[in-house]
Amino acid sequence: MNDNRALLLFVRNPEKGKVKTRLAQDLGDDQALAIYLELLDITRSVAMAIPAERLLFYSNFIPENDDWPEAHFQKHLQSNGDLGARMEAAFQLALETNQKAVIVGSDCPELSPEIIEQAFIQLENCDAVFGPANDGGYYLLGLKTVIPTVFREMVWSTESVLSETLTRLDAAGNSYALLPELSDVDHAEDWERYLGNAK
Repeated sequence: MNDNRALLLFVRNPEKGKVKTRLAQDLGDDQALAIYLELLDITRSVAMAIPAERLLFYSNFIPENDDWPEAHFQKHLQSNGDLGARMEAAFQLALETNQKAVIVGSDCPELSPEIIEQAFIQLENCDAVFGPANDGGYYLLGLKTVIPTVFREMVWSTESVLSETLTRLDAAGNSYALLPELSDVDHAEDWERYLGNAK
């Protein structure tokens, strides 16, 4: 029983030197990989607490014997193109068989099952829901139908991604809701702040 809803997870294959590159500039490749593996563990435990169809999208390849149980996660490869194209394709797939879909990444250790549940609830009354990240992007996006303007011709990884997206939705007459602002982990101080707050 998943209430016709899907939880989409975008993850990178955890390979040394290829994950959390900004973090690696501060801490080195080994520590960056260790932190990313911890972020994946946090994301997986949050996802397991959500009753939904769970679709896991790897960045490069689908590994054998990974830490994501086959019984609980459908595994896919992210499509080609920029982040917008890859997210749009994932939403199209999920919304073929579900009424609501929420996507999250694996960079936000503050993410909780309660926040994801709130996203699904907000989708009852609006076209889109966003979890704002403190860097100007978003850690969560929820939709009931694919809205191409959210994904196309966007300059990603900038501090104006969320504001630009909301401006586009306003112009198109789409309604949206915002969840609590959380921090992504991109730099050493982000991880240190999270560890300090988690104590």
